[in-house]
Amino acid sequence: MLRVLMFVVPLALSVYAFIDCISTDEQDIRHMPKPLWAILVLLFPLVGSISWLIAGKKRALAADGWSGVRGGGRSRQWVAPDDNPEFLKSLDQDDPDDDKKKRDEP
Repeated sequence: MLRVLMFVVPLALSVYAFIDCISTDEQDIRHMPKPLWAILVLLFPLVGSISWLIAGKKRALAADGWSGVRGGGRSRQWVAPDDNPEFLKSLDQDDPDDDKKKRDEP
């Protein structure tokens, strides 16, 4: 079983890295052009895949643009929805469709 994993894991990693490389926009690729990254991943599957995942693509924070994160810079923290003022304000806003549903109910 271990022999199979030693073959399948690097193969899956290189397939993922190659698909991620060819589906990434040119403006989000760092250090080398897209075709060179694809060739690197294909010719050197393990080293090329790991280098693509570490250095090849501009990665954004998972919480960029999401209101569940409070603060800026390095001290960013996740905020639960019940503590998030923006989320609580959105609950107070009236939904026009919701008023129609209330009127239609018997």
